[in-house]
Amino acid sequence: PQTSTHLRAFGCTVPPSKYLARTCTWLVLVTIAWSVLWSVIGQDLLPGGNIFAIFVVIICASFFGMLVKLVPYLQLPPLLGMLVAGLVLRNVPYIDFAKHIDKKWSSTLRSIALAVILVRSGLGLNTDVLQKCKFTVMRLAFIPCTFEVVTAAVMASYILGMKWQWAFQLGFVQAAVSLAVVIPALLEFQEKFYGTNKGIPTLVMAAASFDNVLCISGFGVCIGLSFHSGNLVFNIFRAPIEVLIGLAFGVFMGFLCWWFPNKTEERVSRSRFLILLGGSMLAVFGSKAAQFAGAGALAALIMSTLAAYGWGKQGKAPIAQATALLWMFFEPLLFGLVGAEVSIDYLDKRLVGIGIGILASSLVVRTLITYLTVTQNNLNRKEKMFIAIAWLPKATVQAAIGSISLDTARLTGFTGQYHEEFGIQV
Repeated sequence: PQTSTHLRAFGCTVPPSKYLARTCTWLVLVTIAWSVLWSVIGQDLLPGGNIFAIFVVIICASFFGMLVKLVPYLQLPPLLGMLVAGLVLRNVPYIDFAKHIDKKWSSTLRSIALAVILVRSGLGLNTDVLQKCKFTVMRLAFIPCTFEVVTAAVMASYILGMKWQWAFQLGFVQAAVSLAVVIPALLEFQEKFYGTNKGIPTLVMAAASFDNVLCISGFGVCIGLSFHSGNLVFNIFRAPIEVLIGLAFGVFMGFLCWWFPNKTEERVSRSRFLILLGGSMLAVFGSKAAQFAGAGALAALIMSTLAAYGWGKQGKAPIAQATALLWMFFEPLLFGLVGAEVSIDYLDKRLVGIGIGILASSLVVRTLITYLTVTQNNLNRKEKMFIAIAWLPKATVQAAIGSISLDTARLTGFTGQYHEEFGIQV
């Protein structure tokens, strides 16, 4: 009994205070996770290995994200800290572990993270609002994007001397809004019922997917024209083809989620979650494999929206909770890897300055056009400004397709020619 009393007393004094305990718990979990992975994988979990680099990026991005969130008064989003963590781990000597990350691994993991956030977005869309605002969604998706593309292309052509097809490549790469940045913030606002009475989160999230289709398809058209690859007519009609493919696959998979599994089945939520997530990843990866990359995001969004509509509020609630938990892991992974894609070794001071000027000018145009696009929707001035600002973020699409122009120029034998120079500028 006396020994038991001493043990209880020791147990009461050992646990540290709240925040220190949380930090210690986090460190213990990280150590255990690394040890288990090292026991299974071995050498690749040591410094210089691909998986070790990814592991470090996840841990540091999570830590930096928490630090940014704790900064008083500023209320900065965690993703800012995650991006900085990836940037530091790629470019600072002696701790530049991220340079060992395999590009294929990075691309694959970022695509999986995109599939997760698209499922979250689809589950969060209000279909009643979507039906009322369908024409506004189309206007918001295409008009601001088109103006930004044209502005960036004209400036790139006259300032950098780019040929028009290359200038429009730059415009389409730049104009794509980042789903991974926009959607989590809007879902958070939706949970707090900010703007839900006028359907603002649903409006922006739905339009963002169509925006991505336009930009990725337009970029593909310009690539074909720049390198004279593929059928010209097919390249021109690529965008509507990708929209149709995305709609068809999304609707088919959405109805499939209604029928399977049977709602009376035991653990139906688990099966629904696996089918929905698997279908979303199939849309993202399958569209890339079929050379219709723009269709993937749209298909995943439509599939999850239609599935959620068929399941109802009670049916989709456990799926939404599971997806939110999954995003807690993929958020630092995604933004850490996006930050790690930026290598300052390749940055030219003059080119960076011109690039910032083109970007800033294009965003001013986009903001004004977005504001004007939603003027007829019974929104007040602050709500219109919010939509205009929410329509600005850039990250994941740029990281995914930004290097394709340069890679294509080198792979097709144009090294040392203007194709390579323009590819570097893009």
